[in-house]
Amino acid sequence: MYIDTEHCVRAVQSKDARFDGWFYTAVLTTRIYCRPSCPVVPPKAENMTFYPSAAACQQAGFRACKRCRPDTSPGSPEWNLRADLVARAMRLIGDGLVDREGVPGLAAQLGYSTRQIERQLLAEVGAGPLALARAQRAQTARLLIETTALTMAEITFAAGFASIRTFNDTVREVFALSPTDLRARALRTRAPRPAPVSGALSLRLPFRAPLTPDNLFGHLVATAVPGVEEWRDGAYRRTLRLSYGHGVVALAPTPDHIACRLTLTDMRDLTVAISRCRRMLDLDADPVAVDDRLRTDPLLAPLVDKAPGRRVPRTVDEAEFAVRAVLGQQVSTAAARTHAGRLVTAHGQPVEDPEGGLTHLFPAPDALAALDPEALALPRSRRTTLTTLVAQLADGSLRLGAESDWNDARARLTGLPGFGPWTVEVIAMRALGDPDAFLATDLGVRRAAEHLGLPSTPAALTARAASWRPWRAYAVQYLWATDDHPINVMPA
Repeated sequence: MYIDTEHCVRAVQSKDARFDGWFYTAVLTTRIYCRPSCPVVPPKAENMTFYPSAAACQQAGFRACKRCRPDTSPGSPEWNLRADLVARAMRLIGDGLVDREGVPGLAAQLGYSTRQIERQLLAEVGAGPLALARAQRAQTARLLIETTALTMAEITFAAGFASIRTFNDTVREVFALSPTDLRARALRTRAPRPAPVSGALSLRLPFRAPLTPDNLFGHLVATAVPGVEEWRDGAYRRTLRLSYGHGVVALAPTPDHIACRLTLTDMRDLTVAISRCRRMLDLDADPVAVDDRLRTDPLLAPLVDKAPGRRVPRTVDEAEFAVRAVLGQQVSTAAARTHAGRLVTAHGQPVEDPEGGLTHLFPAPDALAALDPEALALPRSRRTTLTTLVAQLADGSLRLGAESDWNDARARLTGLPGFGPWTVEVIAMRALGDPDAFLATDLGVRRAAEHLGLPSTPAALTARAASWRPWRAYAVQYLWATDDHPINVMPA
């Protein structure tokens, strides 16, 4: 997209917010880079050049616009659409892996040499892994400077910087303001906010409009595991297992952003917590591209027009969701919650939640690997399925994280006992994040297809759904929404 100069110029001149995050506009005369929807008068076309990432702009010597704040753009939807080396590397960098383990750690996760990763990232996004991680640290630092009362020393290490000097130099270089000037400017311009809960960070998570939150929050709440998730005071709340500790997040939809309140035991986990919350709510999706494709089917078009911008409810923990998918095989939503709740009570790590009723982290694969199968109130075949899955997750032979290749993960899941098409595809859709995952055998999908006049047998429906690619996971959301199941209703 970003190398097509003519289209980029048109997007900037029309201030089209749909392209925010797809590319960045660098102005040669002012040495400033902006998002395409920047509200200032567009520069002359000959003074514009375009980059695929904020890191590439910074590396070329441009600083962030103080007006449109390009560092707060939604992420590029390109990385959610693909599972190649570059896309997986971008997801891992967004998850804070380079800050924790460096470029060698990134290479080890992906199974490539550091040189190969550097070469491919430079070719496609214009910056290497260190520059991309640095841009992310700068964005996190700005967020903390402007929205919290943390000291600059606390912000330095929470954002992933190794020293206060590096923190100060980076902020000045990227934003052309010192950290204290950034905070003073924010205090002058922002509207008064409610007093935050003690120890919590209040953030705004941007998204591309439109966004229909009904099925997104409805699904998360209807399937919520007691003690791990809840709906309270208009927000979906859950516990998070993070790299340095744990946290509790509360997420509530508003017309132009998702209100996020985070409580963390270690501030170094902020970047990964934000990344996982964005991923769970599918906030980096491109709803216009999705809906335009699905509207080409005359039977889906009325559903899209009725509630455009549906998202795929995903997860903050891929291993957790895989376990829950097995527990949900051939049972009702309520029964799946009951089974998961028993696992949490028996094997979950207790946590304190001063705000509500969250009591545990969902048990990690290591904790579940030692469970006694006979203690599970499940059919014998389902016990075998669960224990085999947990064993492979615990020893690392099955990987479902951001580093995983979708086709390889599907093949490994299919080889496990008790894993049929429904289980494999629901994990691909909600854990792996494949936007083209399709649940052709799902009862709700087949019932909706029959009601709409679509083929209802799995083979025929799959053939008809070929025209919906690569967005079949979103088509599933629209099909599910034809039912009056609680997953489709915004909680009261």
